[in-house]
Amino acid sequence: MAFKHESVEKNIGFMMVLIIVVISIGGLVQIVPLFFMHSTTEPVAGLEPYSALHLSGRDIYVREGCYVCHSQMIRPFRAETERYGHYSLAGEFVYDRPFQWGSKRTGPDLHRVGGRYSDEWHRVHLVNPRDVVPESIMPGYPWLETTPVDNDDIRKKMTVLRKLGAPYSDEDIEAAPDALADKTELDALIAYLQGLGTAVKIRR
Repeated sequence: MAFKHESVEKNIGFMMVLIIVVISIGGLVQIVPLFFMHSTTEPVAGLEPYSALHLSGRDIYVREGCYVCHSQMIRPFRAETERYGHYSLAGEFVYDRPFQWGSKRTGPDLHRVGGRYSDEWHRVHLVNPRDVVPESIMPGYPWLETTPVDNDDIRKKMTVLRKLGAPYSDEDIEAAPDALADKTELDALIAYLQGLGTAVKIRR
């Protein structure tokens, strides 16, 4: 047995294959059962798919790279929940494609930011963060205030998401461009932020 173990350690290529096999088996054992757990595959009560405005705001959030500095997943640890609120629940992310969980926190976690500040606070903060948080290192996004939301492909986006499980009706999809009329990218981003973490009403 000692000889066989030594031969594996000396054959780097074979050892790499064995490592990959072991990691793959371990990963499957942990991941596959999650697809059959009700709490990870079903939306929490009260969760709605993103409206046209929220969906556009989410796309802007991704486009501007907000996920680079902000996570959207509160871990079940006291230090996390005392600062950000109740830990995140799997059922809250059923309609997120892709997830914006992240791990980098140059800025605070945003999962429970919805409703914590007014729309006007977000507007000022996004245009010039230092007007409300003097020590902030976040860049400003003033162009969002004057850039209209692009509604050319919103129906296509919602149709694709419906195929992936989002319960959009034909009426929702048909009315989507009108919901974005006269809206700026700043309006859409604020709407998205104000909806984060609000599906579940949990006392802090």
